[in-house]
Amino acid sequence: MTALTLSTAAAPGLRADAIVIGVAKGAGGPSVAPGAEAVDKAYDGRLAGVLETLGASGAEGEVTKLPAPAGFKAPVVVAVGLGAEPEKDAGFDPEALRRAAGAAARALAGAKKAAFALPLAEAADAGFVAEGVLLGAYSFDAYKESAKDAKGARAKGNGKAPLAEAALLGGKPRDKVYKAAIERAAAVAEELNRARDLVNTPPNDLNPEAFAAVAQAAAKEHGIKVQVLDEKALVKGGYGGILGVGAGSASGPRLVKLSYTSPKAKKSLAFVGKGITYDSGGISLKPAGHNETMKCDMAGAAAVFAAVVAAARLGLEVNVTGWLALAENMPSGSATRPGDVLRMYSGKTVEVLNTDAEGRLVLADALWAASQEKPDAIIDVATLTGAMMLALGSRTYGIMANDDAFRSAVHEAAEESGEPAWPMPLPEHLRKGMDSPTADIANMGERMGGGLVAGLFLREFVGEGITWAHLDIAGPAFNEGGPFGYTPKGGTGTAVRTLVRVAERVALGDLG
Repeated sequence: MTALTLSTAAAPGLRADAIVIGVAKGAGGPSVAPGAEAVDKAYDGRLAGVLETLGASGAEGEVTKLPAPAGFKAPVVVAVGLGAEPEKDAGFDPEALRRAAGAAARALAGAKKAAFALPLAEAADAGFVAEGVLLGAYSFDAYKESAKDAKGARAKGNGKAPLAEAALLGGKPRDKVYKAAIERAAAVAEELNRARDLVNTPPNDLNPEAFAAVAQAAAKEHGIKVQVLDEKALVKGGYGGILGVGAGSASGPRLVKLSYTSPKAKKSLAFVGKGITYDSGGISLKPAGHNETMKCDMAGAAAVFAAVVAAARLGLEVNVTGWLALAENMPSGSATRPGDVLRMYSGKTVEVLNTDAEGRLVLADALWAASQEKPDAIIDVATLTGAMMLALGSRTYGIMANDDAFRSAVHEAAEESGEPAWPMPLPEHLRKGMDSPTADIANMGERMGGGLVAGLFLREFVGEGITWAHLDIAGPAFNEGGPFGYTPKGGTGTAVRTLVRVAERVALGDLG
């Protein structure tokens, strides 16, 4: 991962491959953002005009490169757009700083060192810039031989390595608050990038057993207690939902429990993640064109895994348990059929009307397991429904909950983290559509409002009196378009930062 340093050095004398500055979009054209005063001075105060001549406007994500002024030790200045100028005496929005830093880091792939002279009005801004740099510099090329030499290292002239080092100018290296800000950014970004790696790993290399092994290794490294239930343990425990989904695959399902405990904790949280390592749809097979990205159907479990590890690395004063419900949904002679009835871990029976509505089945077992420990709150995360994508698009996830105040608090945490999300309802009239003449409930209901129907199904498996929220991340979990800001193509790590922020706020006693 890109190395981070805080520096009080002046931009002209710093040895680097590039100096990154911010440009805002003003009413009269682009304006040079705070932090780049020394660079602007070297252009005789005409930098904004030069950038405008080159076509720069200061729009968010816009990257313009130009030769550095005479006397600079760095050969290139990289101007990155911050979007609209803030109002007088107001700083730049945290997300504007993250996205600008991320766009610049992506543009500097292959560079050894870059100095970021972006606005750092306070220590928190250093954290935002650091986060953007680390997330924007991410790349996944484990399967690209063209990017490696004979010894496995990245070959020169082929694939470009991520930016190796970023120096944050204007930071205070000896200030504990500044150091804490970038250390937090590093911990969260490293775990979020690990989640991205998992999502991007092809399903022939990441089945439930392999995912569980990754979780076990990380747990050992960071002092997290881990328990893995294999097929025999799942059968013995009566986890009918997870077993039913995994029945058609040669790769058996797993339920992984990760437990981080703090001796100073007063509250406890449970995070539950959908971990379908590949989703063919099962007997209700997906049509051509809908299978190719289904390696991402374990993004919820990846987010939960990353968030628990990040909480441990940050030493948060809250107990956090992560439940990874892992299975591969495949069609075969042993697969669950439409019309089958599964007896869930809770004892309830579910009539399976569509085997492609499998995520709710594995989550139901994990939610009930989490409920038995009586946490103060449960949050589940899942790439659950195409209906949520139709409702909110590809960059925003939906939040449902059995408590309006908690839903609002989770939404606030998402906004603070820079993750677009939107509160969604759980209309009671949609519950009737899941009534079954054969079982306690069916896994399908009305087609319209399908994302809300799925939330209502999950609510049935949350223990009585436990506060719960459901994050449907089907849209933003996997970016099929081009990269933007600090978001790469492929796995995005959506929901990791929201979960970490919720845990931080609970530890501080200020969550809803």
